[in-house]
Amino acid sequence: MTELGIGIGWRPEIAEAVEALSGVDWVEVVAENICADHLPDSLTRLRERGVTVVPHGVSLGLGGADRPDPARLAALGEKAVALGAPLVTEHIAFVRAGGPLTATPLLEAGHLLPVPRTRDALDVLCENVRIAQDALPVPLALENIAALIAWPDEEMTEGQFLAELVERTGVRLLVDVANLHTNHVNRGEDPAEALSELPVEAIAYVHVAGGVERDGVWHDTHAHPVPGAVLDILGDLASRVSPPGVLLERDDDFPPAEELAAELEAITAVGTRSARAEPVGTAHAHGARPRIPAPRRPSLLIGAGARASGGPMPVAAPVEDPAPAEAARQRLAVTQASLLSALVAGTPVPEGFDTRRVGVQSRALAAKRAGVVAKVAPELPEILGKDFRPAFLAYARSRPMTGGYRRDALDFAEHLLLAGRPEDPAERRQLTEWWQDRSGSRPPGRATRLVRAARHALVRR
Repeated sequence: MTELGIGIGWRPEIAEAVEALSGVDWVEVVAENICADHLPDSLTRLRERGVTVVPHGVSLGLGGADRPDPARLAALGEKAVALGAPLVTEHIAFVRAGGPLTATPLLEAGHLLPVPRTRDALDVLCENVRIAQDALPVPLALENIAALIAWPDEEMTEGQFLAELVERTGVRLLVDVANLHTNHVNRGEDPAEALSELPVEAIAYVHVAGGVERDGVWHDTHAHPVPGAVLDILGDLASRVSPPGVLLERDDDFPPAEELAAELEAITAVGTRSARAEPVGTAHAHGARPRIPAPRRPSLLIGAGARASGGPMPVAAPVEDPAPAEAARQRLAVTQASLLSALVAGTPVPEGFDTRRVGVQSRALAAKRAGVVAKVAPELPEILGKDFRPAFLAYARSRPMTGGYRRDALDFAEHLLLAGRPEDPAERRQLTEWWQDRSGSRPPGRATRLVRAARHALVRR
């Protein structure tokens, strides 16, 4: 397993600060934010200095009911090759639902949503992971996510779910201790119990991040300092096994470089202090089961350009039973589509879910959409001023995202123009010009508006 050391999440806003930090062995970059054939200069300079760069994906949705998109897998593999990465990482989550499996419109969450810890979901996830392993040119590690909501009638704990996933696929784990803290506050789950059930030998590296508590709900913001409770969980993990790497994540409200350096020092002190003095094999003395990840067979499928890169040959779990029955995918598809529709389209909350928590998650998703749209289309808040955020949140309540954030920005602008807004003629003219420059056409006529209204009505059913 690759020894990574101490790292930090690379973001364009702190690129200069990251380059200047001492003691950084590696960085992680959001895979969807870079192009394989046009890497940021900062990442190129870091690589030339010997700093390892790991691409971290957020859009595969391996926990979803659909099989992984070959194009997304190929793109992730190309970025791993371009960066010379020793591995790639993704999440145990679903990010979209609907489509052919449910004969409903495809909906995008714009966020990582939890997978039910059921046999159906695990069977589907395992097959999806094997597909990804076969297509990628380097090993894959998967991250446990933070959640505001819990699925009803779950059949396993998080630790049990992850342990069986590793046993069946040989996949590595990216353990996010901040997410364990989030799930402790929001869902009453014990981080120590989760760690005791994990196959700690399968850990590829560890994430550490900050958040904030509001009205009894912990929000994993990546925009606040790392709290003591998260460092305590990191210390517990480090007492069980020596993690190959520990990384600080910060995605917003970036502090001065000296504060980032101080957080890295604290993480280094806690994350490397305990288990380096004892062999990994003693982890069971602290409660972890001495499970060795299953051996993995040579890959049978080749992702676009993967082998030509010279990257390590990916392998996957031994052949088990045939792929999970399509009935399992169908059941999972229906439940995930129902939940996502309630979160982003205002449909009724499925039975068994905490209605208040679903409301909190729904508002959080809309707020994230507004924030990302403001970043990818900064002209919109400039044109609309203080009216941008309330107008977008009102729009998002009944208009789910069905494409990327740039498409979302165009759809929002079109929605305002069709409603005769903004009321100020000069602002409306600016918004019209902005929309036309990017869409290449005029706002739609009455027939098109009726078709789109019918489509939105179907989404809300």
